[in-house]
Amino acid sequence: MKYTLPPLPYPYDALEPYIDARTMEIHHTKHHQTYVDKLNAALEKHPELFEKPLEELLRDPAQVPEDIRQAVINHGGGHYNHSLFWMIMGPPSTGSLQGPEGPSGPRMAGQANAGGEPSGALAQEINQKWGSFEKFKEQFTNTALNIFGSGWAWLDIYQGKLKICTTANQNSILMENKKPILGLDMWEHSWYLLRQNRKNEYVDAWWNVVNWKEVESRYKNV
Repeated sequence: MKYTLPPLPYPYDALEPYIDARTMEIHHTKHHQTYVDKLNAALEKHPELFEKPLEELLRDPAQVPEDIRQAVINHGGGHYNHSLFWMIMGPPSTGSLQGPEGPSGPRMAGQANAGGEPSGALAQEINQKWGSFEKFKEQFTNTALNIFGSGWAWLDIYQGKLKICTTANQNSILMENKKPILGLDMWEHSWYLLRQNRKNEYVDAWWNVVNWKEVESRYKNV
């Protein structure tokens, strides 16, 4: 079965003022759609691969025929990474929400669920490993900002422990036997319309839309 663009779990304007609606719409309907289209085009050359889960292909690209291997890494990775990215974000908490209403109309208090800090076992492990959430946040932010060119910053689980790492381009950390639970897209198209070259503002703003409930769920279900 061919891959399709997954719908966002919120309206395009739901992450404002931190991530603007126009960026979200272009990012989702143009960039992510392109990864889906090019992944399908590559797999059409070996249609039996449509029967395998994308995670399996990314975890072991050697099983993918050489003539489409890099396309699957690039576009399959782009599809997988973005599908996770949309899910680990959500409308910001009501207390920090500012700016005009978007085309979907007023936001209801029930939509406000992102930002803040993690809780439970995830928070405990973050505090144990990094000393505090603020120290974790600082290290993750610095890691993201030090990516040269385009790539992703990740909080992942490797050998049973939380790690911060990066990947270049649209490479999937599944290829490194790591399980992503939080990812930040550091391609310029993620922020340029609103922030221009000020990617530090983008990263700072992004923390306000992290859906920690979703991240915690991924942490528990490794």
